[in-house]
Parts: sequence; C-alpha cells; structure tokens
Amino acid sequence: MARANDWAGKVMALINGGNTAAAIAQIKVAPTVKDLKALQTIMTLSRMTGKYRNLDAAITDNLALLSAPRLHRSP
Repeated sequence: MARANDWAGKVMALINGGNTAAAIAQIKVAPTVKDLKALQTIMTLSRMTGKYRNLDAAITDNLALLSAPRLHRSP
C-alpha cells in the first residue's frame, strides 16, 4: 500500500509560520499536480486564498506548468 504524502500539510506549516519565501520555493518543486491541488484546497478551506497573493500566483503558475504536456527533447 502506498504511503500518504503530506507535502501540502508541510507547506501549509511554512505558510502559517510566516515563511512564505520557503513555501514558494517548495511550490516551485512540487512533486505532482495532485499535491498542488491539495495545497490549493487547504488554502481555500483555511480562508487564506487572497491573503498572500504571491503564493496564489505561484500555485496557479506551477499548476499550469505541471499540467502542460512536455515537449520531447532528444539527448
């Protein structure tokens, strides 16, 4: 059975601690789209959406980047 990934909870701990720069750095290296959507949901439920505009922008931008199909590059 797969282990649960608590990435979104850890990033929320950074945000709640006031370390938005570290949270943005973690958002930029998010493991999956599912994790980013989980973070976005947690922020919405916590009524934090709109409070930190740079975090909202980072989540939106990285969701678009991870969702887009990749171009194949030969080595």
